[in-house]
Amino acid sequence: MSPPLILLASNSPRRRVLLSWTGWPFEVRPADIDETQAVEETPQDYVLRLAREKALAASEFETETSVILAADTVVVFEDEVLGKPESPEQAVEFLRRLRGRVHEVYTAIAVIDRRSGELLTDLCHSLVPMRAYRDDEIAAYVASGEPMDKAGAYGIQSATFHPVTDFKGCYASVMGLPLCHLVRTMAILGFEPPVDVPAVCQKNLNYLCPVYRAILEGEDEG
Repeated sequence: MSPPLILLASNSPRRRVLLSWTGWPFEVRPADIDETQAVEETPQDYVLRLAREKALAASEFETETSVILAADTVVVFEDEVLGKPESPEQAVEFLRRLRGRVHEVYTAIAVIDRRSGELLTDLCHSLVPMRAYRDDEIAAYVASGEPMDKAGAYGIQSATFHPVTDFKGCYASVMGLPLCHLVRTMAILGFEPPVDVPAVCQKNLNYLCPVYRAILEGEDEG
């Protein structure tokens, strides 16, 4: 089977980079949906719904792609979803709340096979421990503008802030796209990646992943 051309329904530069590591060709067409969380909707249900709705919205685009991929990520602390900060002040608030504590990150993916119309979803759940960074570090990080387009007001991959410590989950998922979950979902549709995705991911992130084998074997890890 020839490799699929994927339509990535996301405007995230981090998801574009991560998807490029799979070797699958893709094009980008962001899907615009209402991202308001419903009353009493759990974080898991919320993030899965957003991924599904983005994929379905993108299915209306006229393209030559054979697969549609959408994803969404939420940061959860004390049962509250922390979205992208609406102001620098809120970014500071989020970072202070997360400091020195463990929170949850959920990333959902939705994949549509345009040949059959089949829609598959998968969910990665990660526990993320934050280091005890100082107030002046928070101020410098927020002043850089980096946190403003990121759920929870941080990026795990930040080269200067380094907010996370002793992480033992799927690094790519916290960045926004769990690559091994994508690989196992695409395999259900009959698509295999042209490269060794776990090896490429670990090399590019300089991260020895402890969970990739379990994920590829279908376990609920991440």
